[in-house]
Amino acid sequence: MYVTEEGGDRMAGPRAPRATQAERRARSRNALLEAAARGLSRYGYGNLVLAKVAAEAGYTRGALYHLFAGKEELALAVVEWVGETWAAEVGRPAAAAGDPVDALLVLARGHAVYCRRDVARVMRTLHAEFAGQDHPVGRAISGIVERLVTEAAERIAAGRASGALPPGPPPRQTALAYIGTLEGLVSSLAGQAPHDVELTERAIRGVLGLPPVPPSR
Repeated sequence: MYVTEEGGDRMAGPRAPRATQAERRARSRNALLEAAARGLSRYGYGNLVLAKVAAEAGYTRGALYHLFAGKEELALAVVEWVGETWAAEVGRPAAAAGDPVDALLVLARGHAVYCRRDVARVMRTLHAEFAGQDHPVGRAISGIVERLVTEAAERIAAGRASGALPPGPPPRQTALAYIGTLEGLVSSLAGQAPHDVELTERAIRGVLGLPPVPPSR
């Protein structure tokens, strides 16, 4: 902004339009969701302190409660938000691959990259925390995991039907191994870029019965 002062008069250039209430609300909501995702990743649901979430996002606890009724609603919103960002950055590019085997490999590589961020750990943290419990947050996480397993099983079955994948254990069991391997590796290799992607693909190829990555790659 260009500003000059002469004789006490102040002239300023044109200012950017003020954000609308909806835009400010969306900005506040996203900041709180990001802070909550980091908090859930580090401390889990039970140890999450909403006042700290609000402070980290730069808001008061009252502002947080203006947007979310409480911890459960906030956690559910975080799960939905992380699911949406994962779908945009990992799920849709994998689906665009077309070939089911390529889709499985694209998803594995993309997931490894996505999980380099702190907020990506929230799903693993909550899934472990709510395992075996009947809780809305746990059910939301389980629903997402089940969809991933089902989708992977369908791609594995399609790959075997086309001859791109060799025969092996039932598609669902192989899909469970695929998801489990993927999650275990990205957790163990946190902060190990770029080796996380290479090692993840190597392991996933083994689960699927594919040969190693060609040397020319």
